[in-house]
Amino acid sequence: MKSIYIVEDEAIIAFEIKQSIIKLGYLFAGMASNYENALHGIEKSNPDLILIDIMLRDSRSGIELAKTLNNSYSIPIIFLTSVTDDQTMQEAILTTPMSYLNKPFRRKELYSAILLGLHRASQQRDVERESMEIGHGYRYQVGENLLFSNDGLVQLSPKERRLLVCLIESNGRVVPFKVLENTIWQGEAVSSSAFRTLLYRLHKKLACKLIETIPTFGCRIRFSNPQKDSLE
Repeated sequence: MKSIYIVEDEAIIAFEIKQSIIKLGYLFAGMASNYENALHGIEKSNPDLILIDIMLRDSRSGIELAKTLNNSYSIPIIFLTSVTDDQTMQEAILTTPMSYLNKPFRRKELYSAILLGLHRASQQRDVERESMEIGHGYRYQVGENLLFSNDGLVQLSPKERRLLVCLIESNGRVVPFKVLENTIWQGEAVSSSAFRTLLYRLHKKLACKLIETIPTFGCRIRFSNPQKDSLE
């Protein structure tokens, strides 16, 4: 049976959520009304899912709590909020929550959000099990050709994905520019500036020195694993 922890500073709402969780057939893992108590309670209970109010009075925000939890745990989070301004929502999105619930909400909506959150978390764990660690905080999902960072899925264009896959499958060896161009553009004529632009965009998305360029020759992936990091 899945357990759920509640972080909510309005006592009446927290109690109503607790009652709903129990009636829906989940285990109540505990509750807290502020950042510090939540960290302590979550460490003790290790729940399967956490419901967090975005705005916590007299405390660091629910967004800050989510950021801290993401650094130490892999527990899915659902945000509870009555705030919908763009800046707050953009900050919340960066913590990669599984779902949102706008206050006030009904028990049926809570149940749907919990089901969705647990399902997405299960899918994400399956993806991670089928992934290979590249290093520098990145994982590559072999079957679907997807790249994940510690913050979640890295959105890549089709050409960016083909470039990355070609480099990963070369297992740390340098791939000549001409080979990369033929693979990415599938034999079509392409200017060198188009390839440089593509490489630049990918560099910016990765935000690290994961790809090394060998001047006038080609590129390679800089695997963290020293056995892979080779100029074979």
